[in-house]
Amino acid sequence: MSEEIVVQTRALSKVYRDFWGRQKVRALKALDLEVHRGEVFGLLGPNGSGKTTTIKLILGLLFPTSGESLVFGKGANDVSKNERIGFLPEESYLYRFLNAEETLDFYARLFDMTPEVRQERVDTLIKQVGLDRARKRQLQEYSKGMTRRIGLAQALINNPDLVLLDEPTSGLDPIGTREMKDMILRLKDEGKTVIMCSHLLADVQDVCDRIAILHQGELKEMGRVDTLLKVADVTQVRARGLSKDCQNEIREVISRHNGELLEMDNPTTTLEELFLSIVRDSEARPGRRAKVEPPADGGST
Repeated sequence: MSEEIVVQTRALSKVYRDFWGRQKVRALKALDLEVHRGEVFGLLGPNGSGKTTTIKLILGLLFPTSGESLVFGKGANDVSKNERIGFLPEESYLYRFLNAEETLDFYARLFDMTPEVRQERVDTLIKQVGLDRARKRQLQEYSKGMTRRIGLAQALINNPDLVLLDEPTSGLDPIGTREMKDMILRLKDEGKTVIMCSHLLADVQDVCDRIAILHQGELKEMGRVDTLLKVADVTQVRARGLSKDCQNEIREVISRHNGELLEMDNPTTTLEELFLSIVRDSEARPGRRAKVEPPADGGST
């Protein structure tokens, strides 16, 4: 992960108003975050917490009520940045009567690719998302999982530096979910920056370097996944070659029984437990940054 900032928001806020101009919903409140080049950044939150609004503000599809968002150092309303961005929305809007090859070729033409480059890019992406056998089928015959795959291919057609994914594993079976996560990690290995939001916390835990948890439009927690999930007041010891009588002993006893100390560290909770704890705390103390307590029964020796 580079220190170069790809996406930055400064006091970004969005208020939806009714026909008379009265405030209807405050979707986002003074959001400050930075996303660095080469990282996978996760946006988490319950329905209506402001995740999709944040993505649309970054893309320039919505205008902020106050604050600003910068992408590659440019304002969100600067359309020149879009050449370096790929976007997979929660619901892909594709032409149902086109097949996979025709769909990707259509979007490739929007980026003025030569016929040779288009053909190579389309073929590579169809194979990459696992649709080689269905490349000639019309999209109206696709399952939801197949539609997500072609949607991801469409988002990658311009070989973007920044990829935004809204619920990327929605509708995928376990194998497809694993393949999608592998593709996200592959994008990271290629040096691309990925911002994803998902309700499937295990998926986020598997692929994200850092996360931001939103609740009712406010940022409640942000940081590295491994750091946030670490239970600070519990020590976990993993050892090899110990007798049963020695399992409850600690360092000196391990050495005395000729055991091999493999690991002594803080155990981690799960992202689901962290997420639910933050949401409960936010509901109990609205307007405050979440205070996360470690699980009472977390950790083992």
